[in-house]
Amino acid sequence: MAPSSSNHPDREAVTRKRRNGPPFKFLVPLVYAPILPLIRISLRKNPAVRDRLFTLVLAGAFAHGFYLVTDLYDIESK
Repeated sequence: MAPSSSNHPDREAVTRKRRNGPPFKFLVPLVYAPILPLIRISLRKNPAVRDRLFTLVLAGAFAHGFYLVTDLYDIESK
């Protein structure tokens, strides 16, 4: 008789490894989204620093989004 797939030891290990908490990598935009307007407002008197900092934070946001998308495509391809 073949063993059932529900009793497979690897499947049980994967089930036990799952965390019930929120995936923090998806919550990061809640941190940097309000930072962008605050940079524009608070550094109004120093436009050179304001524009550089805004560009860096925006580039970081796009890099994080690119990481999330490529990670999802990697999981789907396996």
